Amino acid sequence: MEEIIFPNQIRMYRRVRGRSMQELADFLGVSLSAVSKIEKGYRRIDQEQLVRIAEFLDCPLQEIFVNEASSQPDVVQAWRREQERRNRVNERGGLKMLGAGLRYIRGQKNLTLADVADGSELTLSVYHRIEMGQREVSEDEISRIARALGYTNDELQKQIYDLDKAGALEEFIQRNDARYRTISGVKTGYPELPVSKAAGVRQERPEVVLQVYGQAGENGTVIIDRQAALGTVTCSAGAVNPMSSYAVSLCTRRLGNLLPARSVLIVDPTKMVGLGDIAVMYINETEARLISVREDIDGRLFGVLWNPEEKIEIPEDKASALHRVVQIHLP
Repeated sequence: MEEIIFPNQIRMYRRVRGRSMQELADFLGVSLSAVSKIEKGYRRIDQEQLVRIAEFLDCPLQEIFVNEASSQPDVVQAWRREQERRNRVNERGGLKMLGAGLRYIRGQKNLTLADVADGSELTLSVYHRIEMGQREVSEDEISRIARALGYTNDELQKQIYDLDKAGALEEFIQRNDARYRTISGVKTGYPELPVSKAAGVRQERPEVVLQVYGQAGENGTVIIDRQAALGTVTCSAGAVNPMSSYAVSLCTRRLGNLLPARSVLIVDPTKMVGLGDIAVMYINETEARLISVREDIDGRLFGVLWNPEEKIEIPEDKASALHRVVQIHLP
């Protein structure tokens, strides 16, 4: 049965009907997290589920859809931007780590690409793309790959997580990036600045000045008092929303050795937070945690802290309030 991802009005109709997300989750037989993603248009659903949602909401099927011809073109554009962002997150974060981990483990076991591809019932081309971090992997596929490598699904994911935490995958990720750029011609980093033909010099990139906050709080928290700026920092105007963005001085070791002390984090509250991001998670108006964002097997986001290691639950109604770190200025 065909599956689709689409911008929709499910949440609007659910609220109008006075129904909760949990009620819809129970009706569909899925998790609360899955309903949240369906309502945001980020999770695939099949036609049968779509019909059942219309039944639950007591509305015509066509009323659920949103498109450019409707009165909500901004919803469509926001959905498209988020889909593009999630694709970039997959490429830069989880998929690259998975691919590097598989390549590392395969090498340790003296297996060839063909060995693992055959053992997991995948074509050599498909498995190679997975190791390159250039292809999404279904739960069934990762289970077959795990068996081919002599692991259960959970054991394989834990092994890759531990390797990444120990820094063992960075070299493999860099190799994959370099090889992918060679094959595809993809350029990383900022695009080249335009050159003036008349003068033969680069044009200056517009910059924005942001206030820097952040003092050490208790238990590794960070105090972000908007009335007590520590100074300013400049960054590319095209990278952030200049009206709402700000900067935070790294004054906690709860991110472990991920970043050096005195780094400055550029934060944009308007950017959606996803897997692999660093985010500011507010406890109250002025106190926050800096967390590394991960995702469990059910698609629920959670935060990770170190020194000591701690898992931070992110309630569904708080996920949209996380502030994403979009740039890091090293000392």
